[in-house]
Amino acid sequence: MREIRIQPLTREAFAPFGDVIEMAGAHSFPINHGMCTRFHDLAKVETTGENARTLISLLRGKPYELPLKLEMVERHPLGSQAFVPLSANPFLVVAAHEQPNGPSDPVAFVTAPGQGVNIHRNVWHGILTPLNAESDFVVIDRGGDGINLQEHFYSKPFLIR
Repeated sequence: MREIRIQPLTREAFAPFGDVIEMAGAHSFPINHGMCTRFHDLAKVETTGENARTLISLLRGKPYELPLKLEMVERHPLGSQAFVPLSANPFLVVAAHEQPNGPSDPVAFVTAPGQGVNIHRNVWHGILTPLNAESDFVVIDRGGDGINLQEHFYSKPFLIR
């Protein structure tokens, strides 16, 4: 089995796949008479296709244990998909580049408290993978007509450590 080492999630490392959603280093300014700070424009939400609209949903995910066997990645050709945690629990983010014959070998990131991700439209990625405890998430993605899910199963699985 091929092995993937988990790396910390940073804006620079994740840029080819999407946006890191976090307050640290974000453009911000005061609002509401100085009683609130707005961390502005943290992710590019994408929706395309017939009757496209942006959805906001809540998810509750059961935790996974490491090491984790990875056999499949998915992508959404008609819209981006953002995951914003509602707790400080880390989660695993897996992503892969597009190649002529499908996705490349994946890379794996672990989030720090307060970090979320926005996976750009048509980027191969793993499923939502909370670690340590059951975790809730705000999910922002695309609704509308058309098929917005493609799955790829690797011929040989990966082991994520």
